[in-house]
Amino acid sequence: MYDSTTTVAVGLDVHARSIRLAAVRADELLEERTLPYDEEAVERLLRRWPLVRCCSEAGPTGFGLYRHLVDRGIDCAVVAPGLVPQRPGDRVKTDPRDARKLARLLAGGLLEPIHVPSPELEAARDLVRAREDARHDRMRDRHRLSKFCLRHGRLLPTSSWTVVRRRWLGEQHFEHAAEQITFETYLHALDLVDARIEALEQAIRKTAEQAPWRELVLRMRCLRGIDTLTALALVAEIGDFSRFRSAEEFRAFVGLVPSESSSGAHRRQGSITKVGNSPACSSRPPGTRAGGRRSATNSPAASVAKTP
Repeated sequence: MYDSTTTVAVGLDVHARSIRLAAVRADELLEERTLPYDEEAVERLLRRWPLVRCCSEAGPTGFGLYRHLVDRGIDCAVVAPGLVPQRPGDRVKTDPRDARKLARLLAGGLLEPIHVPSPELEAARDLVRAREDARHDRMRDRHRLSKFCLRHGRLLPTSSWTVVRRRWLGEQHFEHAAEQITFETYLHALDLVDARIEALEQAIRKTAEQAPWRELVLRMRCLRGIDTLTALALVAEIGDFSRFRSAEEFRAFVGLVPSESSSGAHRRQGSITKVGNSPACSSRPPGTRAGGRRSATNSPAASVAKTP
């Protein structure tokens, strides 16, 4: 437990090239300045106070600053931007205001820190997300190619992207050179992304066979609808299952809780919220995606949180 009258709370608004810092103790603003993005400089400034806590929002700069400060023994936390309280009428957003707001909310105990993955877990997560990005790129490339063919009166054979369809595409020729170049560009882009996905899936399978993922991946493959790719995707997004104190917390993390609109004696629950970790939600087994309250309660994915 921290004493807000003696502990200095520091808010860090982190950007690629600069860090805005604001330090408060009780209701007093002690320090406010902008630093270059230098982990050592931030550490030196924080050590001016014997009792200090700091926090920053999760963002594109990653967790490098957090890991540096924690390794040096400084109490640091990362919070989700979407969970930072926001006043409805506040329409002014600047770096100094953001840093001061983080510091005051941290001092008041109104911020909930997120789980920061280890470097090994983050590496596995990046690999899984790279495959997901490639799958989205393939979908867009397929749409571009199919719509180009449709505009020129050529309907693609078969109802899915099979070997037969790829052979048919390789046999197509167009009257004008510009059209032929456009078609070959779209087709080449699709071949490249297919090769990229295959290489990423091989890397994911290889990673899943290594420690520390192998045992948990094997356990998750015992669940219906989960194989190696989905298992490692869930493991990489969820991380440490033991951080969930109950199955209810785990279901909330992956969006498997019923929506609710209750007031007074009236209680109304609806379908599952699907609000949670987006990549983990997209990796859920098919049986947990479309149900209502029953799916949220009896889902196979929820049972993993209870696995010792």
